[in-house]
Amino acid sequence: QVQLVESGGGLVQPGGSLKLSCAASGSIFSRYVMGWYHQAPGKQRELVATITSGGSTNYADSVKGRFTISRDNAKNTVYLQMNSLKPEDTAVYYCNARRERPMWSLVDDFWGQGTQVTVSS
Repeated sequence: QVQLVESGGGLVQPGGSLKLSCAASGSIFSRYVMGWYHQAPGKQRELVATITSGGSTNYADSVKGRFTISRDNAKNTVYLQMNSLKPEDTAVYYCNARRERPMWSLVDDFWGQGTQVTVSS
């Protein structure tokens, strides 16, 4: 139903910045809550940030004040601006699309392939 492709990852020094993009296709983008998650080696996948179609955002405590999630519904794209990067931000970052349909007890949940972010000097 929804295909997600992340881009923008790479190697950056501590204190640097990266902007990740996630392009969505295959369904109606505006119906989904979009999110970014990350997963470091040996760790569980963790929520980084979410954004609703109307622009309401939520962030993990570890990234508040440093990361900004945004979306462009006309372009079917969600972004994650990452500033003041720390070595502990190193992980694979995944784009997520989620849609709840409680009347039918259904949740649609889709993931991208991930993009590597490495923060190192």
